[in-house]
Amino acid sequence: MAQWDEQLEKLKQIIEIMKEHNLVEVQIKQGEDEIAVKKGQAAQPHIAAVPIIGTGIPAMAPAAQQPAAESQKENLVEIKSPLVGTFYAQPSPDSEPFIEAGSHVDSQAVVCIIEAMKVMNEIKAEVSGTIVEVVAVNGEAVEYGQVLYRVRPD
Repeated sequence: MAQWDEQLEKLKQIIEIMKEHNLVEVQIKQGEDEIAVKKGQAAQPHIAAVPIIGTGIPAMAPAAQQPAAESQKENLVEIKSPLVGTFYAQPSPDSEPFIEAGSHVDSQAVVCIIEAMKVMNEIKAEVSGTIVEVVAVNGEAVEYGQVLYRVRPD
């Protein structure tokens, strides 16, 4: 039973590391032992395959930290999802997107719709500036706090 408790504790550590670094999937191999932990749906999965260090805690893959570092360099503002749901970049399937990279928005501009429990929620920019990057994928699930757009403020 002590071995089970030790394995459960390592699994809890891996899950905490995944939360801390916003990872969706982790695969760890050591000799013949292998563990894969995968979180529910996400629009942009980050996958890290890393060796186990002597303490049983995996080393973090540098790629998981790059997007945040890039936005900090340029002082971009991130428009994040205020709820869990499905991201839609356009009001209907045959319409043009609300905004695209290069579009200028004001703080009251609707930038997307997030469908949650069959309710269409219009998301406003809440910042004036130029859209630098569209991060979310149309029709994909998004999580609370997930980055949807990056904006260079005016």
